[in-house]
Amino acid sequence: MLDRGFVFKICSRQAWDAALAEGVYAGSSDDRRDGFIHLSQAAQLQGTAAKHFLGQTDLLLVTFAAADLDGALRWEPSRGGALFPHLYGTLDPKLARAVRPLQLDGAGVPIVPAEPDPC
Repeated sequence: MLDRGFVFKICSRQAWDAALAEGVYAGSSDDRRDGFIHLSQAAQLQGTAAKHFLGQTDLLLVTFAAADLDGALRWEPSRGGALFPHLYGTLDPKLARAVRPLQLDGAGVPIVPAEPDPC
């Protein structure tokens, strides 16, 4: 189900701290390579965490309101044909609605809340 209310970014604490200091988040190396910032809907987060962040520590889950990103946000097919939110541009860290640390489970997969609270 497509939920355009909130979108989420998993990133390292170091990257987010740099974004706060610089006033802009330009994305990960994968984001910059692909030409957009990869975001996820709530229902996509666990798959994203397992596929792209396995074994990575000191991660954050950052929540944004999709409406705050509307001009540059596109919903495009990705993993399994599902529509994923892709941001063509940079993120203003002041738009973050919530920032939460993620812990790893015993297999090294970041533990994402089943229904992340947007605010």
